[in-house]
Amino acid sequence: MTRNDRDNETSWSRRLIATMVMNLIIPAIQIYGGLVSGSMALISDAIHNLSDFTSVFISYTALRIGLREPTVRHTFGYKRFEVIAAVFNVSLIFGAGIYIFIEGWNRLQNPQPIRGNLVIMIASIAFAANMVSTLMLKPGARVNLNIRGAFLHMLTDALTSLSVVILGIIWMFKPWYWLDPVVSWVIVLLILYSGWGILKEAYVILMNATPPGIDLHAIQKSIESLEGVRGIHHLHVWNISSQDVALVAHIVVPDQMLSRVNSLASEIRHLLSTRFAIGHPVLQFETEECEAAGLLGCLIHTDSRRTE
Repeated sequence: MTRNDRDNETSWSRRLIATMVMNLIIPAIQIYGGLVSGSMALISDAIHNLSDFTSVFISYTALRIGLREPTVRHTFGYKRFEVIAAVFNVSLIFGAGIYIFIEGWNRLQNPQPIRGNLVIMIASIAFAANMVSTLMLKPGARVNLNIRGAFLHMLTDALTSLSVVILGIIWMFKPWYWLDPVVSWVIVLLILYSGWGILKEAYVILMNATPPGIDLHAIQKSIESLEGVRGIHHLHVWNISSQDVALVAHIVVPDQMLSRVNSLASEIRHLLSTRFAIGHPVLQFETEECEAAGLLGCLIHTDSRRTE
């Protein structure tokens, strides 16, 4: 890991810490306000914020673990831990969503009067805090899956807090208390929506699937267009983490001195880095095409006859 990468990770760590602090204080205020005002929506928002505190804490832990250097046992380092943490985060989100749905249903069966003015005050504080957290994490959400998860948490919280503010305004003038559980269910839908995208992306990484936006046939065509390349097979591309992409490929070249192959390897690595953002290519050069060669592999025959 370069010094610049480490500095960036440290910067995101500080932002996650600040977000954690706000997501520990704000829910406590919201729960108190929800109990006093009688608003289930405010308590639901508080539960969501509390789950976000745990999620951001996991994100921070994963980010710190990701700073560790590779070892003989973990040769790619620990960056994929952030993906595991992201999956755990989604589990927490879905769990909070189920709880909110059940409580909302109970409240719909037994509506209770709600103090709208107190709901407005508490929800406004939560909205402001969540917006600050969202803006702090927005730049990192473009490049890091785990920070993206924390960013989506904060953005969803800001939207739900704003909806609770609007509810408080309505309750100041109309006794439409049935809106309390309805808005709680809307919060559940936002929770499920925000978590599903992260879950799908984490699945792609954990399954070593070809990263979105990368075309293996385009890579094949680009490499085979280079002078001195006769063919390519056994091509695989996957994510080491949400940011790092690896590639392995067998390159068929004419029989030649090793120094010339080294020059071609440098050219291929430069091509992969600049055109496809692949930073960890592993290239195996061969002078003969394997039997029944294909883009993803080649057919290997084994002699099952025993020798005397």
